[in-house]
Order: sequence, then C-alpha cells, then structure tokens
Amino acid sequence: MSKEQAYFVSDAHLGIFIPNHEQREKHLLTFFREISSHATHVFILGDLFDFWIEYKYSIRPDYFPALHTLRNMVEKGVNIHYIAGNHDFAIGPFLQETIGLHIHCDHAEMELQGKRIHLFHGDGLLKADISYRMLRKILRNKTNQRLYRLLHPNIAVPLATFFSGNSRKFLSLCLCADKIKEYRVHGKRILDTGKDIVVFGHTHHPELIRWGDKCYCNTGEWIRKYTYAKLEKGIMTSWQYFPDKAPQRLPETTAGGAFSSRE
Repeated sequence: MSKEQAYFVSDAHLGIFIPNHEQREKHLLTFFREISSHATHVFILGDLFDFWIEYKYSIRPDYFPALHTLRNMVEKGVNIHYIAGNHDFAIGPFLQETIGLHIHCDHAEMELQGKRIHLFHGDGLLKADISYRMLRKILRNKTNQRLYRLLHPNIAVPLATFFSGNSRKFLSLCLCADKIKEYRVHGKRILDTGKDIVVFGHTHHPELIRWGDKCYCNTGEWIRKYTYAKLEKGIMTSWQYFPDKAPQRLPETTAGGAFSSRE
C-alpha cells in the first residue's frame, strides 16, 4: 500500500481557446509525464476535453497529443480511470479499447490504499439543476447520440463548441458560496453511507475537508490554477502545479467552511 500513489485531476477543457491560458495543455501533459514514473493510478474526473463526441472513423487532430500521452502512461503500467463529465457528450469504445482507459459513465466506487472511494464529476447535484438533469438524460441517450453523429464533424464540432461554451459560462457566473456548500453537503452525505473519501470535479473550486479520518475533495480545474489531488498511504492531499517549480500543497478547508493552514 505504501508504494501506491494515485492522482486526481479534472476540468482541463482542452480544445477550447481561453485567453492567457494557451499553455495549459502543454503543462498538463508535462505533469502527466512527470507522474507516470511513479503513479499507480490516475483518475480523470471528467471534462478533460471541452467536449468529447466519438466518431467511428474520425478523431479531432488537436486531441492527438493528449491521447498519445495517456496511451504512453497506460503502456508504462499506470491505471487510468475516466469518469465522464457533462462535456463528455458521447463516449464510445475508443478511449477504452484503443487508449486503454477505464471508463465510468456515471459514479464510480472502488477501494484503494485501504480506503473506500466514491468518484463523480459532480454535474446535476444542485437543487437548481432540474432542467440540466433532464438535458443530461437527453444528451446521454444512445439513440440521440447516434443521430447527432449523423452530422458531419465539420458541423457537429462547432455546434458542440457553442453549447459547451454556454455551459461553462453559466457555471462560472452562478457558482456562489451557497452552491459550493451544497456540494460539500452531498459529499458528507455520501461519506455517511460508509465511504472514506468522496471526490468531485465540475465546480472548478479546489478544496479538501476532513471529518475525522474521512474527507471530501474537489479537484478544482486545470485551466488557470492547475490544481489536483493526491492519495498516498491512504491520506488525501490537495495541490497546485507550477511549471518548472515544485508543486505547492493547498490549505484545507474546515468543516465549517473557513480555510485552515493545516500542512
């Protein structure tokens, strides 16, 4: 157990131009290559790409570097689990059969380093997400996905980019403190069912809260701050990556919501 190291990342939204953050893919792939020498597990909690629509004979060229890096990690023996996010519209067999990822289209649960872990991207958890939960069922419907794939990629890709951009803007505008707290409540509720660790993404707000030997963690995002989490010797920690510098451990959040300087 002491030799196992697991890493958790989410929400890089590769493939979409974000001003002043054009290097985020380069830094993410460098990070992946750095940890591939010692990581036993990597968990991607959704929205690695700004959207993923899988065609049988077509893959977006600008996704090749990330896919190649992930494949190399798998060949080195890293177990990579991908938990689908709200921008992963239509995941087919390619990521699992060709790249070698373990795909989870909804919640995922497993035991690692003696800890029972619950993983979920986090979309649709808010009470106000009623309309989104209905939309999610439509987007995940296999028949609807097959119909969408009938569109030529030159049409389908720009259309999906438009809708994913609207989704991202909505989240950034509406994610207030009360909604962040709502995610914490969901995490605590799952912990109370017997889990030891709950990990979400989606909010783009990194944090880690402990209740005794249990914890709720949100991975944050890899757009501006490059945040991630790490599980080693059964202990979860939250970090920020800096290009060409040592990573910095992030402060934890108290159960009441205030920040702590615990190291």
